[in-house]
Amino acid sequence: MKYVTRAHVKVDRVACPWLIKRFIDPEAEFLFVEPDRVFATVERESAIPFDVPNVELGHRGDRCTFDAIIEKYGIRDPALLRLAEIVRGADTSNRNVTAESPGLYALAAGFHALSPSRYPDDQALLAVEFPMYDALYEYCRTRADG
Repeated sequence: MKYVTRAHVKVDRVACPWLIKRFIDPEAEFLFVEPDRVFATVERESAIPFDVPNVELGHRGDRCTFDAIIEKYGIRDPALLRLAEIVRGADTSNRNVTAESPGLYALAAGFHALSPSRYPDDQALLAVEFPMYDALYEYCRTRADG
């Protein structure tokens, strides 16, 4: 399946592709376009929009897109539920949702600031940041195990 969102990714627009690739659809493709091209790309590519206003996989109240994906796919993994809280805090204005949220926000902002000089496009940012989310998931998994 193809997914499309706005270009120039930060927290949620990296975390969501990671979640989808790791736990929902390993063959998923992600397209990053300018905001005014998202819905045209949805039509042209038969893609699922995410992290844009007024779509199923988007922000709802104090919840971010990562939360919407967790809910849509009925994910109950305690580590992913904990990771969702961390992502929510890093992606929304409430950085104090978890103790880890400000750190994730800082790392995501740092990666974002390094592009395009170091990472030429959003696909490159996904490649370099996915291991960070793998590690954060493992951290949450080991904490959930007690």
